[in-house]
Amino acid sequence: MTDTVPNPSAKTDPLLQPFRLKHLVLKNRIVSTSHASMLDDNGLPLERYQSYHEEKTKGGIAMTMIGGSAMTSADSSWGGGQLDLSNDRIIPHLQQLSERIHRHGAAVMTQVSHLGRRATAYSGNWLPALAPSRIRETRNRNFPKEMDLADIERVVREYAEAAARAMEGGLDGVQTLTGGHLIGQFLSPLTNCRTDAFGGSTENRARFGIMIHEAIRKAVGDQAVVGIRFIINEATEGGLSFEEAVKTAELLESEGTLDYFDAIFGRMDTDLALSEHNMPGLFQKSAPYLAEIARFRACTTLPLVHAGGIRDVATARHAIRENVVDLVGMTRAHIADPYIVSKIERGEEDRIRPCVGASYCLYKKAHCIHNPASAHETVWPHIIEPSEARKKVVVVGGGPGGLEAARVSAERGHEVILMEAAPRLGGQLLIAAAASDRKDLIGIVSWRESELERLGVDTRTNTYADSAAVVAENPDVVIVATGGIPDTEWLEGAELCDTVWDVLSGQVPVMQDILVYDGTGRQAAPSCALDLARKGVKVTIATPDEALAVEMPYQDKTGFRKQAAELEIETRVDVRLTKVVRQGNELLATFKHELTDRVSTHVAQQIVIEHGTMPMEDVYTDLKGQSKNLGVTDLRYMAGQTKEVEEKHPDGGFILHRIGDAVASRDIYSAIYEAYRLCSRL
Repeated sequence: MTDTVPNPSAKTDPLLQPFRLKHLVLKNRIVSTSHASMLDDNGLPLERYQSYHEEKTKGGIAMTMIGGSAMTSADSSWGGGQLDLSNDRIIPHLQQLSERIHRHGAAVMTQVSHLGRRATAYSGNWLPALAPSRIRETRNRNFPKEMDLADIERVVREYAEAAARAMEGGLDGVQTLTGGHLIGQFLSPLTNCRTDAFGGSTENRARFGIMIHEAIRKAVGDQAVVGIRFIINEATEGGLSFEEAVKTAELLESEGTLDYFDAIFGRMDTDLALSEHNMPGLFQKSAPYLAEIARFRACTTLPLVHAGGIRDVATARHAIRENVVDLVGMTRAHIADPYIVSKIERGEEDRIRPCVGASYCLYKKAHCIHNPASAHETVWPHIIEPSEARKKVVVVGGGPGGLEAARVSAERGHEVILMEAAPRLGGQLLIAAAASDRKDLIGIVSWRESELERLGVDTRTNTYADSAAVVAENPDVVIVATGGIPDTEWLEGAELCDTVWDVLSGQVPVMQDILVYDGTGRQAAPSCALDLARKGVKVTIATPDEALAVEMPYQDKTGFRKQAAELEIETRVDVRLTKVVRQGNELLATFKHELTDRVSTHVAQQIVIEHGTMPMEDVYTDLKGQSKNLGVTDLRYMAGQTKEVEEKHPDGGFILHRIGDAVASRDIYSAIYEAYRLCSRL
């Protein structure tokens, strides 16, 4: 990273002001809240887990919070991917982690929680799920045991023991969680139908949570910071209302055991509730709950934290400046760029890699759609070091993979030429971002365009690069990132159809009765169908999958299905499109059912198909024989297991690789990750 003059406005920036949380002095107002990164090793925070959190503290964050849904008890497992605070084996690893975090002047806390009915009875420890009442959760599908007094006393004790382990591990504090977890299940009238001392009135439903916090405080003493991630409104008929949540907060606050509230919104017991409430996804605006958080702010005297779709620095700064919160959680934003704070401090705010709201980090846990180093800190660096020898690198194709290849190669100090046939950089991302729900994806392109300009990359648009043009540059390395074109070869009658690319790019007129066929389960076809339906078009969408949108983050798939239902898009599943023929002024589509082989038909004015891409590999094929490695990319090299590319043809003029959809039809992350893995070691 280049040396820069410190930001002169840093001293007055609201985000960079220190804050005192009990005895703990935090150096700024930005934190990363607890989340399930899935980087644990059998419940322990070993090297992968520690490096992932340490990277944020290297980047200047004030506090990182570990242990999303960390287990307090043996019957609080969802089958893996949680820290296990239910026994002492975790303590030495917490000590290692806390030492690494504190080394960078940051604080570290952990969430301690019992999942209640969100746990699984069918893996992990194979124990019955517990809940206040025998009410099944939609998302995790368990019929729980109704807790008796012995269960309650045990779970309260184990909360306290888990918190004590965290403090013995050198952490600065602990945080409990309401939401859809056990404390929240007691608080919510939707999940608590008890008639004893733990049910009925607000005071009774709060009793379990109060007992837990009293036990925690007794176990950890006065010096530890103790907070609660607290639902301020379930926003559901019959659920915990804002007014009752405030009353509950007053009860908790009056006990004197809490040091702060971490306010969140909504429910989490269905995929739809998660995407529309608790963890805002594709169909939610940025920071959707700040107004509700401000209402809650007026009802409490304790410090307030909030994280919920706050993806950019401007919004975070607004939340602090307007006193909506004391500490702002930018959790997903730090998966995109763990160096947010240091870039603000250096006056490089415009260089922050943006969170584009793709929710890829929730689909492939802790993997950012366009930061391939996140969740791979033990293998791939976030900060790219210069190469010892300067090379000339030619990148063919300016889609996401090509842009990343050019950026990383230039960061290594190489001379880079990027050739793109189209008038604009971006490749397929330009088409994807044309869908109204996915417009923020353009940030993947615009950030890299800015970085290439800063790095002095020779970028040539409107340049068709054949093999002769590439060889004429006398390169040391060639990266072919030419992407693909829509695959239509599989379909009889494909010449009668249009592709999703055609429609989203505005290349074809749109009829009034359209069949969209989705052969991938990805976002392209459903987003096209939604855009068409919003224009008043009658739309039917068909797929060979068992449901619409199966290959997406859980938040997006439910969002797409809800939007399709609201727009009255007819959905046909388990059907494979086999043939299209003209029938008068319309088109007749023939389907075969995936399970029964039964043939059915559908008539529409226009048929739009999506079936992935076929590699555009002409330039790669022409260059293979002229390359030192004959175009073969050693998979061991790609995985970081070997340091050198095998030269199968020493008389060749250059090393040749191809990446992304130029190899096979995949996703944005695959192309960017391949580019990063190859070029960060050139």
